[in-house]
Amino acid sequence: MLSLTLTEIATTVGGTLVTRGVAEPGTTVSGAVETDSREIAPGGIFVAKPGEVTDGHLFAPAAVENGAALLLVERELDLDVPQIVVPDVVLALGALATEVVARVRALGRLKILAVTGSNGKTTTKNLLRAIFSAVGETVAPIASFNNEVGAPLTMLKLTESTRFLIAEMGASAPGEIRRLVGMAKPDVGIVLTVGLAHAGEFGGIETTLATKTEMVADLLPEDTAVLNRDDARVASMADKTAARVLFFGRDDSADVRATDVEATASGTTFTLHLPSGESSPVTFRVLGEHHVTNALAATAAATTLGVPLDTIVTALESVQRAERWRMEILGHGGVTVINDAYNASPDSMAAALKTLAQIAAPGQRTVAVLGEMSELGEFAEEEHDRVGLLAVRLNISQIVVVGQGARRLHLQAIAQGSWDGESVFVEDQDEAFDLLRQRLRPGDLVLVKSSNSAGLRFLGDRLGEVDSW
Repeated sequence: MLSLTLTEIATTVGGTLVTRGVAEPGTTVSGAVETDSREIAPGGIFVAKPGEVTDGHLFAPAAVENGAALLLVERELDLDVPQIVVPDVVLALGALATEVVARVRALGRLKILAVTGSNGKTTTKNLLRAIFSAVGETVAPIASFNNEVGAPLTMLKLTESTRFLIAEMGASAPGEIRRLVGMAKPDVGIVLTVGLAHAGEFGGIETTLATKTEMVADLLPEDTAVLNRDDARVASMADKTAARVLFFGRDDSADVRATDVEATASGTTFTLHLPSGESSPVTFRVLGEHHVTNALAATAAATTLGVPLDTIVTALESVQRAERWRMEILGHGGVTVINDAYNASPDSMAAALKTLAQIAAPGQRTVAVLGEMSELGEFAEEEHDRVGLLAVRLNISQIVVVGQGARRLHLQAIAQGSWDGESVFVEDQDEAFDLLRQRLRPGDLVLVKSSNSAGLRFLGDRLGEVDSW
């Protein structure tokens, strides 16, 4: 973080500084800001965030032991370390991030890119990081730090020499993206897709659309909105922003587009076209044709800030996987496992299944191990039915459905003609592992896909660690 005095931080977050007699108000702090006491390094700032299960204040002593120089708390603690007491540490965290971003931006070198969408945010963020890291010092989120806590923590990693900030912005309710945009004030706002991910929380697709539109609604005329031409809802946002609009997609009318797309088990090749008329072949190693859209989004954003085509292509080709547990290739002993169980929505589930069918070699047996898609609310039964139907229509050789939350998927597969054990239902991961241990054989191609809450990513890891089949 930028070097700030205790008084400056307290003023910024609207808190009360308690020095505990171990520091002066003018003492400077510049260490990393963390909500996990285990991540605190000497000189760091620990944010004692209350949670649904536990309370961060309970871990403050551990943070102090690890060298915390400052605690951001909602009540004063009996610890000999400076503390700033605020009514709400999450709001205080956001205020601190807003101030740090503003100070770095005032230096005149920082450019900010923000990305949102129902699917593809983390992959696109990683591609942007690869591209811009080749140009200058870049700060980007780890994992999926994209909410009211994770996004500010990323922003607070800025230094005076940072040239690019990549901000991933998710939301579980209306107004959250607008709040994050207010903190970072992006020069480039990217919207990937509007789908049914989190539809249960939002209350429907129209609310989801309105929420994702928050990414571009407050952009200025000198900013750029990077929008997906292939998604009609996203494309409609062009009328709701004052910013310049740059479209990406497979459609011929897109400014940044891909042609000659060919997906294989080792990745996807395509020809990348820019608005300037430049083009280049790309060998993209991230598995799944659907990730070409994310590559186009990252490319479009990079071109707005003047990154040369050869730099973009080199960066795209250097990325080998979307992220841990996202279309991650594992396996020994002749069985290939695609572990894509970090998250799942109807759109991403369909894309993963289509990839499984598309990249299988002639005669190769395909196995889909599928768990629940969470946060769909009233759409849950219908969307699980759709996935079961799709799996059958794609002629997946073996379907294994795990957990009661996904049982409708199994029932629909049976109703559509998956007889004689082609679709099997099991209650939990252990039962699934035992079943697959018996049924899988060398040469099989296995997809493991579910929402994070279903935990099938760990089943995918177990399958990938088996030495022989």
